[in-house]
Formats: sequence, C-alpha cells, structure tokens
Amino acid sequence: MTIAPEAPVTPAPLTFIELEITGRCQLSCSHCYAESGPTKGHGTMTVGDWRRVIDEAAALGVETAQFIGGEATMHPDFVELVGHALDAGLRVQVFSNLYRVSPPLWALFERPGVSLATSYYSDDAAEHDELTGRAGSHTRTRAAIVEAVERGIRLKVGIIRMREGQRTEQARSEMEALGVDRVTVDRERAVGNAARTEALPSTSELCGGCADGKAAILPDGTVAPCVLGRFLPAGNVKGPGGLAAVLDGKQWAQVAASIPRPRRQRAGCTPDEDSCQPSPGMGCNPDSDGSDCSPAETEACEPSY
Repeated sequence: MTIAPEAPVTPAPLTFIELEITGRCQLSCSHCYAESGPTKGHGTMTVGDWRRVIDEAAALGVETAQFIGGEATMHPDFVELVGHALDAGLRVQVFSNLYRVSPPLWALFERPGVSLATSYYSDDAAEHDELTGRAGSHTRTRAAIVEAVERGIRLKVGIIRMREGQRTEQARSEMEALGVDRVTVDRERAVGNAARTEALPSTSELCGGCADGKAAILPDGTVAPCVLGRFLPAGNVKGPGGLAAVLDGKQWAQVAASIPRPRRQRAGCTPDEDSCQPSPGMGCNPDSDGSDCSPAETEACEPSY
C-alpha cells in the first residue's frame, strides 16, 4: 500500500530565499535546470525590483539570500544587489560557476556574511568540459576553487552525477585534497534541459523541502517553491502587495501542499542554512557529510534553514 506523503497545511515562515537574477551564463550545460546559456537575458526584473524584493524578504524574517542564475555574477548590478542584501542584514550565498572571477568579485566574496558555492563534475578536464559545454571551464573553475580555499572563503562544492562511469568519486577526493571541507554529490534532476522528454516536470524530482521556509524569485518576478520547482508558479512579486501577498495567498499554500514530503529522514543528514541548495543543474544537497539528498519519493533530508 502506498501512503501519500504529508504536506504542511500552512507553509513555514520564509527564512531562505533564492534570487535567480539572470538567465545568462558562460556555460551551456545540457543538464541546466534553468536552461541558461550565453545568449539568455537578465529577465524583466529591474535593479529597483530586486532591491525591493530584498527589503521585503528581510522584513518577512528571511535570514539568507542566495544569488543564483544563470551565472549571477554576469548581472550588471550583481555587486550592488549583494551589497544591498548585506546592508539589509541578510547572509548571502553566491552560487557561481567560477569561470571568471575578477579582483572586485574576490573582494566581495571575502566580505563578512558572504559564502560561495560552485558545481564541479570531474577531476578529468575533458569530461568536465564536455558536461559544461565549454572548453577550458575545468581549468578556470578548479583554479578559482584553489584560490577561494587559499583566501579562506567559506566554500561549498557540489558534484553532479550525470552518467555511468563519471569520475564523481575521484572529483570528491580531489576537492577534499584541495582543502574544500564542504563537498556533496547529487544526481541531475529531470527539470529544464535535463528533462529531455516531452513529459511535464514532476514534483518527484524535488527534495521535499521546497516552499517549507524557502522560496525562489525567478528573473521575471515569478515566485516558485525553489529554483528546481520553477514549474510550480505561485504568483509574481510585481503584483499588488509584492512578496508578502504571494506568500499569504491561496496559490502559495496549494503549491506547498502539492510537494511530496520526505518519507523518512536519513540518519546524519542535517542541512545547514545554505547547504540544501541547487547549483546549476543539481538538486538538494545535504551538508558536509557528503551523502546524497534523494527525491522525496525515496528518502531525503528535510531542509532546516
């Protein structure tokens, strides 16, 4: 007998928000959940819209804002928006492919309250570059990871398992040898480019923690339960009442109730405030124990922000 997963009647108050500020990215990953790429734009949200959303999130009790894309650092107002979030009292996590990090960006990443996360695919440069669709991406990303460790920047590396035989465990060992103390491994999720079928996206691809203290704002202002749950829109921050009105609305409650909750908690999996987040193409990742965070229909870690 199959027992339907329970869903909360009322979603938990928001403490974590993902700000997907652009769809542009230097890479062309075939598994990208956001279908980002070099020719994509920054969306219809203005810098004023993003500042307002950050202020609204802080007023609602949000503690951490994650800047993500696409490649968030490619947004022309990225530095200003991160500064605005810090000034609003939020912790900030930047999810970057680390393909190109300028001196001003390093200075930003070293600011108190900022942490960094990236994706990595293989210790073999050819395999990594094949999966990102960009020659030289392995060399650039690995060098930036080394520099981040040397600078003492809080860093998480998520390794995405996409195919049989991929050198994911070797990549994990390599990162640990380089001094990265927060390394996770996850499989790709069938969302966006990774769906590769005509079927509609399924909530079974989600970790079960979406909308539970967490929300995502997409480049057009759409509010979703997380960036992977972008196929479950709950409203738009450009509407009357902004973010607060969306979170108080019936549609947000319905979206939250539609997401299967984890059947059981994996022992030892207790995500921290910024560890259960997807990097480009990856799903929910637990903290530094390095174990997988499977979709909710099997087993998953219950996010705790």
